[in-house]
Amino acid sequence: MVIKEPHADSGMEDFGYKESLDRSIGKFASFAAGVSYISILTGTFQLFYFGFGTGGPAYLWSWPMVFVGQMAVALCFMELAAKYPVAGSVYNWSKKLGSRLVGWSSGWLMLTASIVTISAVVLAYQLNLPRLWSGFQIVGDGTGSSFAVNAVILGTILIVFTTVINALGVRLMAMINSAGVFIELIAAILIVIILAFNVKRGPDIFFSTNGYGAGESAGYLGAFLIASLASLYVMYGFDTASSLGEETVEPRRTAPKAIFRAILASFVIGGGILVFAVMSAPNLEDPKIGESSGGLQYIVEQVMWGPLGRVFLTCIVVAVTVCTLAVHTAAIRLTFAMARDNALPFGEKLARVHPKTQTPIVPAVVIGLIAAIILVINIGQPKIFTVLTSIAIIMIYLAYLMVTGPMLKKRLQGQWPPKDLKEGGYFTMGKWGLPVNIFAVLWGALMALNLAWPRVAVYGEPWYNTWGAFVYIGVILGSGLLWYFIKGRHHIGTLESHAAATTSEADVAEQA
Repeated sequence: MVIKEPHADSGMEDFGYKESLDRSIGKFASFAAGVSYISILTGTFQLFYFGFGTGGPAYLWSWPMVFVGQMAVALCFMELAAKYPVAGSVYNWSKKLGSRLVGWSSGWLMLTASIVTISAVVLAYQLNLPRLWSGFQIVGDGTGSSFAVNAVILGTILIVFTTVINALGVRLMAMINSAGVFIELIAAILIVIILAFNVKRGPDIFFSTNGYGAGESAGYLGAFLIASLASLYVMYGFDTASSLGEETVEPRRTAPKAIFRAILASFVIGGGILVFAVMSAPNLEDPKIGESSGGLQYIVEQVMWGPLGRVFLTCIVVAVTVCTLAVHTAAIRLTFAMARDNALPFGEKLARVHPKTQTPIVPAVVIGLIAAIILVINIGQPKIFTVLTSIAIIMIYLAYLMVTGPMLKKRLQGQWPPKDLKEGGYFTMGKWGLPVNIFAVLWGALMALNLAWPRVAVYGEPWYNTWGAFVYIGVILGSGLLWYFIKGRHHIGTLESHAAATTSEADVAEQA
């Protein structure tokens, strides 16, 4: 009998875990995981109408603004990925840098947010599939309640698909995800080129408020801050590349590069689509551009000639599919990471890895079921569902803060970066580490506040929706902490089935 030892470049020795997942993800698949979570075509096409309808063409300045802020966070994550490329990255990082309570809180927020995000992303099927073929409108004519009911049906079908793929193993998931991302990138680049060849106005359109924000108390700044949510809702999830670190070949070198390339590619290509869409739209006064039933899809359909628009809509459907797959995969790895620390109810079952597929199947099924149940809320209470999906983004930003904050404290104490990063030639920011880390913390705090700010224009009424970020996050975090303090903290610790063997145990096993 020979015990499988941790990969020499795994970084798992810092946590005392033994390897149990299938280490087969290569460089492109790692990059694809981050890109598909951000999902250029899903996010930009799903949220453009909100940004444009609130802030007009000049809202696009929020795109580079968010990129700079999130890149600061990503650079911090790249250092951590070079040291700790483990499943459930944010959870394990905050636990290592901060404390068990900080780690658990970040993991709980990230996990609940990820499950809600799955429910939100799958709704994009309803925005695209019926445009391709009327037969996808299974219920009703797409108006009124039939729109929401049909969205739930299509979304549930997608959730079942991602559940099955994730249950069958990481190799199949990575293959489908990589193929989908390749199609998405090619389509996105072609959309940029075609829109660029059809421009009807110059870039000066982005240097005027164009009358937006005139009725706001803070003028255009107030409208811009609201519209910036359309960019803030897109550019996150790049940590997925590291969350798959235990399944990646040479993860301490691969994961940091994958994070950087994922956020950079998303910024450049996504920005190109947004800029040239505004410059090529036949009529910017058309109210449909600022409506959920129109938006970026509406512009593309108008600009593209013949069947080309439908081809690109098909590519958007592919992007939505792999985005859902990536979010589901990341949620599974986070569940597995917390469960093997016995930090979730039924930890032993959730942390069980199937011997054949080398993947945790129970979390895949449980997450799929919960996401489908949450999706049903959209039928009877669409406003509450909108609030839930919005605050899910805030919870992710808060989870990120629980990493960059403790990391900054370690830097100020002279405990970061570790010597082995410098000596091993792994990624570090060097002298730029402290200012970048400070900026990342300030950025995360200010944007979490901007996202959570009680606005009727975003969250609607009554008061518990307007203040939804505080009400719902309070309930979610509060209920989790209640379990943690009453029961969880008393038995949290690495499960024996996942603990790394001691040197003596390994020697005995090697000789057996």
